[in-house]
Amino acid sequence: MGLAWFEIPVAVEDLVRNMNAQVGGAWPCDEVAVRFHHRLVFIHPFLNGNGRHARLATDVLVEALGEKRFGWGAGARLTDAGTARDEYLAALRSADRDGDFGPLLRFARSERSHRS
Repeated sequence: MGLAWFEIPVAVEDLVRNMNAQVGGAWPCDEVAVRFHHRLVFIHPFLNGNGRHARLATDVLVEALGEKRFGWGAGARLTDAGTARDEYLAALRSADRDGDFGPLLRFARSERSHRS
């Protein structure tokens, strides 16, 4: 998964430019943010920790846009196998497969506690 190491710097730069262009456009802040998150996970800049990095970077983006950071399942340990991780990965796959960002947006904004 992810891009070749030599494609990563340009892909990240393109991602930041694209998201800057989207801010204040047709999509609400939350949609811009989950699309940013999805693309950063896809770019996969690290061998490990890409989801954690993408969630942190997305929260920084959301707060910079003046919104409350995402809940990401409120306390769910997404690094551990379980229901919350399965839901998160299914939401990412829905965006991959169908271009449907709704499940990822709902999960990102979810404040409920998931049990593994």
